[in-house]
Amino acid sequence: MSKLLTWIDDRFPLTRMWEEQWGKYVAPKNFNFWYYFGSLAAFVLVIQIVSGIFLTMNYKPDATKAFESVEYIMRDVSWGWLVRYIHSTGASAFFVVVYLHMYRGLIYGSYRKPRELIWLFGVLIYLVLMGEAFMGYLLPWGQMSYWGAQVIINLFAAIPFIGPDLAVWIRGDYVISDVTLNRFFAFHVIALPLVLLGLVVAHLLALHEVGSSNPDGVDVKHQPKDPATGVQLDGIYSHPYYSIKDIVGVVVFLFIFSIVVFFMPEVGGYFLEANNFIPADSLKTPAHIAPVWYFTPYYSILRAVPPMFDSQFPGVMAMGAAVLAFFFIPWLDRGAVKSIRYRGWLFKLPLAIFVITFLVLGWLGTKPTDFLGRLGELEVATLLARIFTILYFLYFVLMPWYTKADKTKPEPDRVTG
Repeated sequence: MSKLLTWIDDRFPLTRMWEEQWGKYVAPKNFNFWYYFGSLAAFVLVIQIVSGIFLTMNYKPDATKAFESVEYIMRDVSWGWLVRYIHSTGASAFFVVVYLHMYRGLIYGSYRKPRELIWLFGVLIYLVLMGEAFMGYLLPWGQMSYWGAQVIINLFAAIPFIGPDLAVWIRGDYVISDVTLNRFFAFHVIALPLVLLGLVVAHLLALHEVGSSNPDGVDVKHQPKDPATGVQLDGIYSHPYYSIKDIVGVVVFLFIFSIVVFFMPEVGGYFLEANNFIPADSLKTPAHIAPVWYFTPYYSILRAVPPMFDSQFPGVMAMGAAVLAFFFIPWLDRGAVKSIRYRGWLFKLPLAIFVITFLVLGWLGTKPTDFLGRLGELEVATLLARIFTILYFLYFVLMPWYTKADKTKPEPDRVTG
C-alpha cells in the first residue's frame, strides 16, 4: 500500500490534498456543539446524492407515470420505501442543519473579515439548495407537488414586463405539464447538484485558506507555533481530533434521523403532506396550498405584503429581498468584536427577536390566512405576518446602528475553551 500511495503521489497530489484540506489542517481547539452542523450538512448531501441515485433507477419523469412510479418504488421495489423516506427526510434534515449552521455563523461572527467570501459562498449554497428542493418537490406529481409548483411559478408572472414570458420559460409550456416535469427532473438530478457540489468545494477551499472561526473570535491561524508540536498555540490538527468529534455528531444525527425515517416519516404532514399521496389533478385544487416547512417563512412574507394594482409583485419583491438580505450581513455588522460571547444586549436582543420572528413566520406560512379569525376586514394571521415581516427586515436595516452602538467586552488574545 505504501508503494501504491507513493506511485499515486508521484502522479497526483493525493496525500498533499488530504493533509492541506483535512489531515494537517489546523483548526481552533475550542470548537463546541454549534460546529457539528457544517460537517453534518456535508454528510446529508452525501445521503441525498446516494439515495437520489437509487430513486432515479425506478422513477419515470413522465406526467402519466411519475406518481405511479413513486408508488411502485414504495410498494414493489425491494427497500424502495426506505430509500424514498431517507430521501424525503434528508431534504428536511438538510435545511435543519443548514439553518443551524447559518445561526452559528450569526452568533460567532463567522462572516466577519477575512471570512466574507466563505459567507457569500454559503448563502449561494443556500439559494441553490432552495432551488434544488423546489425542483424536486414537483417530481412525485402529487396534488401538493403540482399545485405548490403552480403557485410558486405563477409568482414569477407577477414581475413587470418579463413576468409572463419568464413563467412560460420556466414551465416550458403554458401550464404545468409533462415538459415542466422533465425539465425539473433534469435540473434536480444533474444541473443543480453540479452547481451545489462546486459551491461546496469553493466554500471549503475558502474556509481552509483563511482558517476557521471559533467561539472566542481569536484568529488562530496567525498565532505563533508551539516549538514542541509545530502547531499554532490554540490549534490542533483536524485529524484525528475533529474526525472523531464529527463521527460522534454523525452517530447522534443518524439516531434521530432513523427515528424519523422508521417511525414518523411524514412528521405530522410537515415533511410529507397528505395531499401528496393523491395523484396530481389539474381540475381539483386542494383546500389549502402551502410549500414545505423550510420555505414557509418566505411564503408568509409574500402573503403579508398587500398587492398593488392587482399585482403580487410587491410581495414577490419582499420575499426575494428577505433571502438576498443575508448577502449583505458581512458589511452591515459594524461591531467591534466577532463573537456573541463578548457582545452586549444590543446585539443579543435583535438576534433573539430575529430567530423568534423567523420561527413565527414559518409557522404562519403553514396555516390558512383565516385560521385565527378576523379583526375587522383583516385576518389576524395576516396582521401578525405583517408585524413579524417588519421585524424581520428591521434586523438587517438597523444592524449597522445597533452593532456599532453595542457595548462589547474586549476579545482575548488566546481561546478560553
